[in-house]
Amino acid sequence: MDRAPGLSVRLKLTLSYAGFLMLAGVLLLAAMWLYLVNSLPDVTIIIGGVLDRSALVRGFAPLATAVMAFLLVFGLTGGWFLAGRMLTPLTRITDATRRATNGSLSHRIRLPGRKDEFRELADAFDAMLARLESHVAEQRRFAANASHELRTPLAISKTLLDVARADPPQDTGPLLDRLYAVNTRAIDLTEALLLLSRAGQRSFTRVTVDLSLLAEEAAETLLPLAEKRGVTIETSGDITPTLGSPALLLQLTTNLVHNAIVHNLPGQGTVWVTTAVRPGTVVLTVENTGEQLAPQPVSTLAEPFRRGTERLHSDHAGVGLGLAIVKTITDAHDGTLTLTPRSAGGTRVTVELPATAPHADR
Repeated sequence: MDRAPGLSVRLKLTLSYAGFLMLAGVLLLAAMWLYLVNSLPDVTIIIGGVLDRSALVRGFAPLATAVMAFLLVFGLTGGWFLAGRMLTPLTRITDATRRATNGSLSHRIRLPGRKDEFRELADAFDAMLARLESHVAEQRRFAANASHELRTPLAISKTLLDVARADPPQDTGPLLDRLYAVNTRAIDLTEALLLLSRAGQRSFTRVTVDLSLLAEEAAETLLPLAEKRGVTIETSGDITPTLGSPALLLQLTTNLVHNAIVHNLPGQGTVWVTTAVRPGTVVLTVENTGEQLAPQPVSTLAEPFRRGTERLHSDHAGVGLGLAIVKTITDAHDGTLTLTPRSAGGTRVTVELPATAPHADR
């Protein structure tokens, strides 16, 4: 925003300090003047001579002028240094803001001293810079990974076409099948990226949604896949009303159940989908059997394009955005997502969302 030039805050504070000091001086001198005029007798005999009130009144004006001149100079000088000292933290905050504007998000103010308004502002600004730096780094990783993932199917398609052009095959069926599979993967990835973007923008209408019904629908939809892989799905729980987008929350539930089916023990796995009500929140939990996992890798699986070793060699590897979409949808609904390994193997994914009374649409 373009603004007209004006006085600095330091100069304004200096003038304010000097002005208050001058006002205090004027009031003090006025009180002394009234005392001289109204309280002292015309002639007062003191030890060593006579005190004439008229002479005191005549000599008061030059003295008052000298005092006011001293107060003015003292107020301006002292106010200037005092204002500068008081505004030093604000100068550091301003410098950090300029660095952040120029793209340097690693700088921190770290204002020393005891807690006051300036230090609260500096601490809040440092926390904001930390969140921005983390968000920017995450977005850069996401952009790099998305570019790599999108480039891979395109590069495969180009290679297949180059080979076919150099040596035209007699039977184009296998080539078309491979191109179809690669193209399908590219479409799935693009749709996942679009869904991730829409969920992150929070541009959806919120209505009352029962997570338990969505869990049953997701389990029923994915039952053929579970039967094909020999996985048993068990659903249970309470009615769990929350405010949100039915389509996005169904996508969240479907992604969790699909993930639990695919990354499971082949032929003998189990998926447990449960819903529960807690004070002020509703909880959706999806657990599955599987290999023993360490806590640290599990906690990072919700990052975009993060895959475990078993995912890379699976026929249902997906596009690496399933849990990332779940996390984005959860954040968009002001909820929390927790991923932990089960002691018996496999993972436990918990989504906690704000609860609402049934039929409380808005």
